[in-house]
Amino acid sequence: MNEIAAALGDSTRWRLAELLAERPRSVGELAESTGLRQPQTTKHLQTLARAGLVTVFPLGQRRVYALEPAPLRSLGDRLRTLSETIEAHQDERGVIERYLAAIEEESVAAQQDRWADGRGFAFERILTATPARIWQHWVDPDLLAPWWVPPSMAITDCLIEAAPDGRVVLDYRDAEGRRYRSQGRVTEADAPRRLTFDLSVLDAAGAVSFTGHYALVLDAVPDGTRLRLDLIITETTVAAAPFIAGIETGWNQVLDNLAREVQS
Repeated sequence: MNEIAAALGDSTRWRLAELLAERPRSVGELAESTGLRQPQTTKHLQTLARAGLVTVFPLGQRRVYALEPAPLRSLGDRLRTLSETIEAHQDERGVIERYLAAIEEESVAAQQDRWADGRGFAFERILTATPARIWQHWVDPDLLAPWWVPPSMAITDCLIEAAPDGRVVLDYRDAEGRRYRSQGRVTEADAPRRLTFDLSVLDAAGAVSFTGHYALVLDAVPDGTRLRLDLIITETTVAAAPFIAGIETGWNQVLDNLAREVQS
């Protein structure tokens, strides 16, 4: 398949394939139609033949080339599968486009430090699991790690110590190896219903980019548990704009991760 794609990736060979799709043709006919010299045309046809795209028929002194449909059908099937995969995951592209738009908007607003202090966010989910089970996915590091970052990131360290003044740690890296660090403290822990904590995102030098004040409430409902997460941000720096732009999208992604974890 790679050889087929490479052979057709050249515009001249693509034109030769178009001509041969109409009917078999000799080298001379193809050269005349494309404006190439016959040796150049023959070389391109040999490349197409090695990829299985054309067959040559010796007819006396003439050599006639015909296009083979089977490899093209296989390539078409692969391209259709690729197109269908793109359509099925269109939401992923939408996430990136919305995030980019949010970064542009926040960057315009971030003219001085403290520019977004006091901004609030709220998230809610109905999860088909008990409050106790969900609570464990927040306070057990082994259960926390699989869901606490978006899909493109990898956890390197995470911890929420469910006791007043307990440590909160979130370290992760992206696919390019860049590291992101956050740390804070638990302010309230009432298992398995309420957990509040502060978490500061740190820059490369270890300074605070912004701090999030989180309040997690788990209420039992007939279908399982209503999870509500409230967040207020403070200590916002100008450099925090890309992080703040991603809060809504990022937390929606990780809460979707959590839903899959507790319901699996």
